[in-house]
Amino acid sequence: MATEPPRRLRFGIIGCANIAKKVSRAILLSPNSTIVAIGSRSLDKAVAFAKENGYPASAKAYGSYEAVLDDPNVDAVYIPLPTSLHLQWAVLAARKKKHVLLEKPVALNVGELDKILEACESSGVQYMDATMWMHHPRTAEMKAFLSDSLRFGQLKAVHSIFSYNSGTDFLKNDIRVKPDLDALGALGDTGWYCIRAILWASDYQLPKTVTALSNVEYNESGVILSCGASLQFRDNKLATFYCSFLSNLTMEISVLGSNGYLRVHDFVIPFQESVGPFYVNANTKFAELSIGIEPAPTEYLIETDLPQEALMVKEFASLVGKIKENGSETEKKWGEISRKTQLVVDAVKASIEKGFEPIEVIV
Repeated sequence: MATEPPRRLRFGIIGCANIAKKVSRAILLSPNSTIVAIGSRSLDKAVAFAKENGYPASAKAYGSYEAVLDDPNVDAVYIPLPTSLHLQWAVLAARKKKHVLLEKPVALNVGELDKILEACESSGVQYMDATMWMHHPRTAEMKAFLSDSLRFGQLKAVHSIFSYNSGTDFLKNDIRVKPDLDALGALGDTGWYCIRAILWASDYQLPKTVTALSNVEYNESGVILSCGASLQFRDNKLATFYCSFLSNLTMEISVLGSNGYLRVHDFVIPFQESVGPFYVNANTKFAELSIGIEPAPTEYLIETDLPQEALMVKEFASLVGKIKENGSETEKKWGEISRKTQLVVDAVKASIEKGFEPIEVIV
């Protein structure tokens, strides 16, 4: 007797941001999800967005966000709205029993995020932030190397960079440089990835203190366009990052251990969708006469059939499926990871505002 195919998670999307195009494609690529609704403040825009992005003919277009949340056929919502709107719409979505996939940065501060997580918890709905690289199979392979006591050893230092230079139109008009829409600027957008990378490499141990570096650049509205910070941990390991809207596209993680070293050049978005490379050195020594090193660095190429954003959607849909079909509890780790990332974002912002003083990270 043939078994029925698994039921697809039915997504509604509120907002037609550019990133929603990529995630719409991911939802349609994922084997366990589909799109049933799109909402915009303009019905015409929602209709056009659905057509341009290949939505199923059955998907409904709405001229408001709330109409998507009121649609009984919507199981979960993806929210790509400006950060200033996340609290309002993520909380409302949770209260209406919709599972929440939330674009990053997830909130303007940890107080807002706590309200979102509380709403999800009280309604029994799954929460996940849309940090896509976490779901690439390369990420698990890199973590396996970092966990190898012989090849990597004890973590000593991490450095991360995420920057891009999108030109004058971006710097004038994008929501990420508007204080009323995304007031965290580059810290919230590219800095979120750097901070997440540091926490990931550190097994999500929070730093003791965070100190912003004094090279902050702002636009005329006071929004951060570039910044950096150092993170000091209780066991003496050190981490630093640089994030920017003003520098060439760079997406680096460098992780140094007592016995080994890892580097990835494209951690945010792989240079090639189907394969993710990374490089490791293990137990490296100078060659004779110091004319080289040995052993040589090793390059790993991790292939994937689905792009990382589709794997993110697949994982989210799988978690929701377990809740709906088996009565499972929600997976709490995604909220915990978001909260730790947001705590460090908040600490960097506080350090900048207090003249680059060290800020203690308090859970």
